[in-house]
Amino acid sequence: MRVLLLGGAGFIGLHLARRLLAEGHAVTLVDDFSRGRDDADLAAVRAHPGATVRSADLTAAATWAALPRIWDQVYLLAAVVGVRNVEGDPARVVRVNTLTALHLLDWVEPGQRVFFASTSEVYAGGVDAGTVAVPTAEDVPVTVADVTAPRFAYAISKLLGEAAFVHMGRAKGVAAVVGRFHNVYGPRMGADHVIPEMALRALRGEDPFRVPGADQHRAFCYVDDAVEAMLRLMATPAAGGRIVHIGDDTAETNIADLAKLVLRQTGTPATLLPLPAPPGSVRRRCPDLTLLRTLTGYQPAVPLEEGVRRTVAWYREWGN
Repeated sequence: MRVLLLGGAGFIGLHLARRLLAEGHAVTLVDDFSRGRDDADLAAVRAHPGATVRSADLTAAATWAALPRIWDQVYLLAAVVGVRNVEGDPARVVRVNTLTALHLLDWVEPGQRVFFASTSEVYAGGVDAGTVAVPTAEDVPVTVADVTAPRFAYAISKLLGEAAFVHMGRAKGVAAVVGRFHNVYGPRMGADHVIPEMALRALRGEDPFRVPGADQHRAFCYVDDAVEAMLRLMATPAAGGRIVHIGDDTAETNIADLAKLVLRQTGTPATLLPLPAPPGSVRRRCPDLTLLRTLTGYQPAVPLEEGVRRTVAWYREWGN
């Protein structure tokens, strides 16, 4: 296949590129490198004869005019993500995430397969209000508690993208799959997400070891499993026009227990220091994967302990 990865130099994008290249596909990665890393991992992908890497601004119409329309599959992974980035500049979040999605929908050809990356953050308001059950299915109501709150800018931009790909995609004859990611983690993720952030602090020998939201629970999904789910969904005709969770419902863990696991994997003796959770974070998050399993037969393959071991090993070697 000929595959276009928009935001391909980012965390999930590069892992997906490696998998596609290993399977013999031709892959073009487009990224503005505002967050995607131009590092040794990307250099290895650049060196692959099946890969092309382009630097471009996906909010600019000229970028789309210059892209050929030859693709068997298109993945939209480009977005402004991360709590610090979202709260620091919510206007940029709305602009970049919305314009990129709408430009793609205007540009894509009827009949093409498109994947749109969404987020479990769309459930945050409902979980906090007690109106959304956990584990959470795709058909529960989504709630925006406060449209003016900076943190909600990300979820709002993704909900707009979901609606655009479902409705505009259907009208245009585009088979779009919307994947709502639930706490995907792994090597090369940056330093702002919970597992790599903990790993970096543990590797520095922090003691006492700070654990914000120690009593909260999350279900973490290793990135290789997320990639497997994406590829299965894109190969499943019945997934077109659907919103489907991507995650690992077998790995739900307490955040304090996660901290202990990270400390064991880094070999760091430290005393846990429980702290209040960051403002706006939900107490529990876990997906119901019934629809993903029904459509694709997906089962997560990487246990949390093994995924954390691989992640720690990467950060031990490469830092952030």
